[in-house]
Amino acid sequence: MPALTPPLADAAPATERPRFVHQGIAFGCDYNPEQWDPSVWREDVALMREAGVDLVAVNIFGWAWLQGPDGDVDFRALDEVIELLHAAGIRVNLGTGTSSPPPWLTARHPEILPVMADGTTRYPGGRQAWCPSSPVFRRYALALVDAVARRYGDHPAVALWHVSNELGCHNARCHCDESTRAFRRWLREQHGTIDELNRAWGTSFWSQRYTDWDEVLTPRLTVSSRNPGQVLDFHRFASDALLEHHRAEAEVIRRHSALPVTTNFMVTAHIRDLDYWSWAPEMDVVANDHYLDHRLGAPRTELAFAADLTRGLASGEPWLLMEHSTGAVNWQPVNLAKEPGQMLRNSLAHVARGADAVCFFQWRASLQGSEKFHSALVPHAGPDSALWREVTELGAAVARLDEVQGTRVASDVAVLFAWEAWWANDAENRPTHALDYLDHVHAVYGALHDLGVATDVVRPGSDLSDYRLVVVPGLHLVRDADARTVDDAVAAGAHALITFGSGVVDEHDRVRPGGYPGAWRDLLGIRVEEFAPVLPGTALALDSGAGASLWAERMRVTDATTVVDRFADGPAAGLPAITRRTEAAGPGSGDAWYLGTLLDPADLRAFAARIVDAAGVRREPGASADVEITRRVGDGRSYRFIVNHGTDGVTIDARGAELVTGTVVDGRIEVPAGAVRVVREEGAA
Repeated sequence: MPALTPPLADAAPATERPRFVHQGIAFGCDYNPEQWDPSVWREDVALMREAGVDLVAVNIFGWAWLQGPDGDVDFRALDEVIELLHAAGIRVNLGTGTSSPPPWLTARHPEILPVMADGTTRYPGGRQAWCPSSPVFRRYALALVDAVARRYGDHPAVALWHVSNELGCHNARCHCDESTRAFRRWLREQHGTIDELNRAWGTSFWSQRYTDWDEVLTPRLTVSSRNPGQVLDFHRFASDALLEHHRAEAEVIRRHSALPVTTNFMVTAHIRDLDYWSWAPEMDVVANDHYLDHRLGAPRTELAFAADLTRGLASGEPWLLMEHSTGAVNWQPVNLAKEPGQMLRNSLAHVARGADAVCFFQWRASLQGSEKFHSALVPHAGPDSALWREVTELGAAVARLDEVQGTRVASDVAVLFAWEAWWANDAENRPTHALDYLDHVHAVYGALHDLGVATDVVRPGSDLSDYRLVVVPGLHLVRDADARTVDDAVAAGAHALITFGSGVVDEHDRVRPGGYPGAWRDLLGIRVEEFAPVLPGTALALDSGAGASLWAERMRVTDATTVVDRFADGPAAGLPAITRRTEAAGPGSGDAWYLGTLLDPADLRAFAARIVDAAGVRREPGASADVEITRRVGDGRSYRFIVNHGTDGVTIDARGAELVTGTVVDGRIEVPAGAVRVVREEGAA
């Protein structure tokens, strides 16, 4: 058994990033053989072949399986598993095994344990019991990565490297002394001097001015609300600290392997601690874990948004769905099982929006541990079950879509989204706690989704020149340079929809004086003098008869072209609620629309349709809240995905070859309730 040795200090020079190469759409899962007697492994591999599984993630939580406190690494069991998979033609997504330290490590080095904002330590017994800034943890983790990468760096079964697992899911923000020192170093790099830090955080307020770096702490819990600038910077630091850990593991892997390296993002409604816009360029291929969250009002729409956002992180390139579930998860208040056919619909909805892999957590349902009631490809009931039959049907359907691999989703609409705007908007003190940033984004995105409008979710500051419509939902924090890209798009002829709460603060969470929406006052030709939110359950009406809730504001027009609608009642009665300003100075005829309230869903959909049509954006005929219709295109091919979540069948105009059922479509296609159809369209450009 080889002993662990510290990796070399310097990484190999950077080269062109390797690409993930796979034949067709990958169909796979996480596999945790350490939970099972070796006698089960051969049965597992045989069942994987039966289901059509061709990509398996192993060694995700393998640290305690591989290494004991003596420092030696025993690869014999992992060798056997990888050889079994390889012999079956199943490719390996190989984890580094570092996601959770074994108890012997935390017992020997309790200083690596994370500390919460209240100063209490979190202990072993769960997962991710480590501080991202701990040099001790880093040293042990990188030594393990070095051993694993040396062992399997050129193994023919390995197709992809998987750094750690869901980095920051539980331990993103540590407040220990090591994290405090690392935070101070990060602040010095960002701000340069203590005077600049004071200016950025507005420390003149409440006598918070610092005179020395050693006075600065992480934003631990206080007897009052905390400094929002400090909290915002700590979010940024925490994201960067974990990204640095990813980089460190990836650098070790690349010394021994030319294969692509990634880690699984968590682009989902309940995880907000990592700024994936800064992470994505570090990935050889973008991968995401997504689970339906039934605590939300519209979990299917959130799935679509998460998939579009993941595609945005991949710069429009195909991406990998690294994890989702066959049925219930185990961490929601009520863990709902999926209806028959829902697994297929959810899976192919991700593929429709750019995924070139459909993978699950996990292969075989655990018999013990915290996730023993989390669904899996092989349930506790075994392969003689309805769920297993659905799994094999899904595997066959994914195989029939192999030709879709590599195509992209095309869109004329950009939706601006930023994690740092999320952090700033959802601060401790804000105009209303009744509406979070993501709720605001989901409401606007949902209207576009239900209209059958393809959307790219992009980072503020992105090139917007190819879009007919730019949507800015509640982007509370925005940098001046990023705001100007919207101005430029409108000047060049695009339409823009900016909603309330946008443009209010700069990158330091400093309010732009002179009236809201700050960064876009001139573009919109309006000036909001006061926010006037209303209590939950309070209905608002507009002059047009449209309904609204939660938000009103006292606005006046400066040079907006049209007041589209006014508040009929509430704290802003008689004042403008929706405006439009036509850009006359530039070469195009772009319009800037402003929405100063949260319209009721049907009215928001109708308003969005008006703007979409004015911008000349294509809507997919037949699409609705229950019927998702999206296209993937490339190399002269076009594939139309029709996912019917409803209880009634639908008929859609189409012509070509339907891939799921293998039938010819000559003009119209019937899509039964709960079914998915994918048409390779004739006459694609």
